[in-house]
Amino acid sequence: MRIGLLTEGGYPYVSGDAGLWCDRLVRGLAQHEFDIHALSRSRAQEDAGLVPLPDQVVRVRTAPLWRAEDDGVSYGRRTRRRFTECYGELAETVCTAPGAPSDAGSTHLTDRFGNALYGLAELARDEGGLTGALRSDTAVRALERACRAPGAARTAREARVPDLLAVAAHLERALRPLSLDWYGDDGLGAADLCHATAGGPAALPGLLARHFSGVPLLVTEYGVQLRSHYLTLGPDAAAPAVRALLAAFHGRLATEVYRRAAILTPGNAHARRWQERCGADRTRIRTVHPGLEAARFAEVGEAPPADRCEPDTLVWVGPVEPTKDLVSLLHAFAEVRKERPAARLRIVGSSAGPEGEVYLGHCRVLAAQLFPDEAEGVHAVGDNPVSFEEIGGPEVPTLPDAYASGAVVVLSSVVEGFPITLVEAMLCARATVSTDVGAVVEAIGGTGLVVPPRNPRALAEACVALLRDPERRERLGAAARARALELFTVEQNIAAFHGIYLEIVSRCPVRRVVLDEAGAPLPFAAPAEAHVPVHWTGPTAPVLPRGVPAWAAGGPVRATPPNARLTAPLTAPEAAR
Repeated sequence: MRIGLLTEGGYPYVSGDAGLWCDRLVRGLAQHEFDIHALSRSRAQEDAGLVPLPDQVVRVRTAPLWRAEDDGVSYGRRTRRRFTECYGELAETVCTAPGAPSDAGSTHLTDRFGNALYGLAELARDEGGLTGALRSDTAVRALERACRAPGAARTAREARVPDLLAVAAHLERALRPLSLDWYGDDGLGAADLCHATAGGPAALPGLLARHFSGVPLLVTEYGVQLRSHYLTLGPDAAAPAVRALLAAFHGRLATEVYRRAAILTPGNAHARRWQERCGADRTRIRTVHPGLEAARFAEVGEAPPADRCEPDTLVWVGPVEPTKDLVSLLHAFAEVRKERPAARLRIVGSSAGPEGEVYLGHCRVLAAQLFPDEAEGVHAVGDNPVSFEEIGGPEVPTLPDAYASGAVVVLSSVVEGFPITLVEAMLCARATVSTDVGAVVEAIGGTGLVVPPRNPRALAEACVALLRDPERRERLGAAARARALELFTVEQNIAAFHGIYLEIVSRCPVRRVVLDEAGAPLPFAAPAEAHVPVHWTGPTAPVLPRGVPAWAAGGPVRATPPNARLTAPLTAPEAAR
């Protein structure tokens, strides 16, 4: 089958998010064809180029989300009225307060939002684009009328001109996929299904392919886009009116995506709860955990117990940023040192962006204050029990070496989606101590110790308990590796999506009208059986066009003549009867 893979800021760009997961999926499903439709986030990402792609990738189409050139489309009076109606309807659904007289229920608002969204998409297809219209004063005035209309939320009524301009600019950026030329028979309209690797803008082309061509949509979310928008639009990022309106827009968009998707595949129960809260039908949700390459960590995980680690050493691995809460980890390690004076802490990772670089510097200063360099004598050089290292250095040349260097792996985050570093530690047969955030409990099951976040004392007590008991560490590490090999490998991830692809195509086949040379419709040219990847008549069957089963190669089947049964000679058994 042909898969339209939809990404935003990710695969196939070299610097894209979730690129490794998508690359493993495409390479693992070599029996299918993939058309990749990617939205880029910056010029730097585009300049970095694309990763090497396998042969099953038939085509790659890209479009930028970070800029939009003027399409030069000039609307007439009737078209402007049509745009004002659709955009005004969408703005009203965003501004309406829950429980207002104009709100006849969540389903009513969801239907209005969807109708307005698809109305704008049809307008973009008919006229050649929406860029100019979305940037026009008409859009700002329509948004202002929606904010001042009866039933609008209080925060919407408080919006001022700068707030309206900010919201209109954000909506223009979010709705740029409506103006793309991806939805015809030479694009996503030719796919058997669309697979969006995230919600939000990445799933919007899939919604339009479903609307225009009936292509079913599969949405995978390892990190919930709606939650990311809520976290990004903090009190310091925008005015209250802007935050409220944009949160309402992304909430409506998420609800529409979840409602129209044939199947949703969250990566963990944490993401699944977000989807259900936004109105997703739980009967269409299949949890598919991320897959990691287990062979990469096999040498460490299968090593003899005596060669596995350095005793009394704690290891933390990951990108350094405030959400990882290394401050609590350092304070917890100070308590660990009181019970285990020989304990050491290795922090392995690099800073994540400018904010992470500042945070890393703060953690280095705090470590120097909590643990002054210790020396055995007056002529010896002091040594700090906390070390900050990076993958690729002389002490930690590879990622498996980082996990191999410690007896216990620690995760101290206050915000976490699916804990990839924790699963890597499990594949390395390491006992873990982690905070109860995100999908941590779902990942480790009963194979590690879990403590509340932002609680250094509880974190320290759990670490000391494992450092004191080597046999318990071995038991937990072995159980963790067995669990990771069962649930979190690349093989199980690919097998799950292969089954889901077949399920979607069997339940929601695309009904296309096929014409013969004279232009007459051929209603049985592409039956549902054509999607099943088997040989119907053996290896000697003639080569047929794509979508035509082998049993359709012969001539037409004619009805049996009326008296054929009576005129045919009787066989010996029949004569005996």
